[in-house]
Amino acid sequence: MNSLYPWLTPAWIGWKTQLDHARFASATLISAPEGCGSFQLVERFAQALMCTHDSSEPCGFCHGCELMRSESHPDYHLIRPEKAGKNITVDQIRYANRLAQESSQLSGFRLIVIEPAEAMNESAANALLKTLEEPAEKCIFVLLTVNINQLLSTIVSRCQKIVVPEPTPQVVNEWLALECRDPIPDYAAHICSHSPLVTKEAMASGDIKHYLEIETLFLSALQGDLSSLLACSQWLSAKPLTYLKWIWFLLTDAQKVTFGIMDSYFTPGSQSVSTTISLALLQQQAESLVKLIEQLRLFSGLNAELLITDWLLKFNEDSCL
Repeated sequence: MNSLYPWLTPAWIGWKTQLDHARFASATLISAPEGCGSFQLVERFAQALMCTHDSSEPCGFCHGCELMRSESHPDYHLIRPEKAGKNITVDQIRYANRLAQESSQLSGFRLIVIEPAEAMNESAANALLKTLEEPAEKCIFVLLTVNINQLLSTIVSRCQKIVVPEPTPQVVNEWLALECRDPIPDYAAHICSHSPLVTKEAMASGDIKHYLEIETLFLSALQGDLSSLLACSQWLSAKPLTYLKWIWFLLTDAQKVTFGIMDSYFTPGSQSVSTTISLALLQQQAESLVKLIEQLRLFSGLNAELLITDWLLKFNEDSCL
């Protein structure tokens, strides 16, 4: 059995104690930051629950453990959107509700996992609520979310809550140091929202190495260099949702520097940006960047490079007013 990520261990200890005493809720909601691998908690819980031996640690040898290992256990069900970025539909939840009412095929518990729970549309959420209000015997629901505020408050209130806090920079950096072969820049986890798994992937793919190049072009663009502006726009449009978020961190770091706040993990160019652009323009452009990122996220067919170029030009236009 794989070891848990270190930032998940405290959450698992509490859940494990409930398993040890066979006292756990019929519905549990795990709220965790994106990119922290919280599904590991579900896997650990499922392996223990589906083991035919009464223990919080799976034996690894029984029929239940063998079925879990082969991903074919008939009492373990995972409900996810049928396509990435889509909703979990009411038909999917109605199917889950039918499973909840059926008998266990191996005379044990049934486990139904819904991820991400915030992907349920309104009809699906209301359908699930009825089942949570009248839980079936020996049926466990586990919901995972990265945004608990998007869930119906009535669903949240009917679940035991496990909250995984954002890993501290120290914990993230210590883990990354063990996982990554290359030296890790101080700002790497910062521009990846301190998400350990996202940072690890960005390091492994070489993406982090692109940051300084993008930042250099951006700083030149702020000085009025049109060729740098166009090159920066090209770079940013290659992975707009990722690279524009990096620029947002640069702008917000620069705002903090303006107020005399400095941290070792701030983006390298934040001080230069703070002395080049006024605070008012920094705030204005950071807000418009958030809107641009959301626009590109919702409408994938838009011309990202054209929109990004227009946003970059606003710096020079507004600074000349």
